Amino acid sequence: VVLEAIRQGFEVYGLSEHVPRYRQIDLYLEEEGLTLDQLSSQFEQFLVEVHRLKALYAPQICLLVGLETEFITSLDLESLDALLQKHQGQVEYIVGSVHHLNAIPIDFDHATFEKAVESVDGSSKDSAFLCAYFDAQYEVLRRFHPEVVGHLDLCRLYTPTLQFSQFPDALERAKRNILYAIDYGALFEINAAALRKNWETPYPGLDLLQIILQHGGRLALSDDSHGPHAVGLNYGRLPAYLERAGVTDLWFLEYSETPNTYGRNVRAVKMEQNWATHPFWSRLS
Repeated sequence: VVLEAIRQGFEVYGLSEHVPRYRQIDLYLEEEGLTLDQLSSQFEQFLVEVHRLKALYAPQICLLVGLETEFITSLDLESLDALLQKHQGQVEYIVGSVHHLNAIPIDFDHATFEKAVESVDGSSKDSAFLCAYFDAQYEVLRRFHPEVVGHLDLCRLYTPTLQFSQFPDALERAKRNILYAIDYGALFEINAAALRKNWETPYPGLDLLQIILQHGGRLALSDDSHGPHAVGLNYGRLPAYLERAGVTDLWFLEYSETPNTYGRNVRAVKMEQNWATHPFWSRLS
């Protein structure tokens, strides 16, 4: 991943592994046979390796070392508190994401997504599901103040044309989360992974992006790569979306010797150059 990011001309690149899970039942099918101790050890090895790469490739690229949250049950949040204390100084930033509802994955496949929708209580399953997602997201934001809000509207992964204006209770919760994240200084992902999942736009969709922009929210690019094959994938499609939305500024994280309010060693920086004319776009594969 690092070598591919260097090849493509990235100047700053964040590596944010998902935190380990803490119940055997929460492992994915491809992880069959792994133990919880192995998952925990794997994450700790990730931190060690990325810090090694950070030093090794410092002349070529600025690497940032982070993690991406999970919220399957309250155990995940309690365990993340402990993990952050244990690795203070090693985890430089957090991507705050939700990938489950009622302990059911919402981004594994369509059938499992539908199980998650059906698992919520309420006369309108769709509205209740969306509200529950944004309530879970709010808890992650409130508890950990992640520097980056991950895929804000993953809750409509399999319904990309859904408009939150049709679900006013969910829309109010989404606005609450956006305003809260803006208030404490988070960046919002413009996450290109949605484009490889049959969306016409990255996350977030235009309706929520407009709310972010209306209230002065700050945006950062993300490929959510999960491997070298997807480093920078579909970044070439981002400028048209950003221009359509009226985005004038992009931001990124940089390492800071002085910890931020939440004890992590990054700060948000606005790109000095007009993002639309940055030579990076012409170097994309």
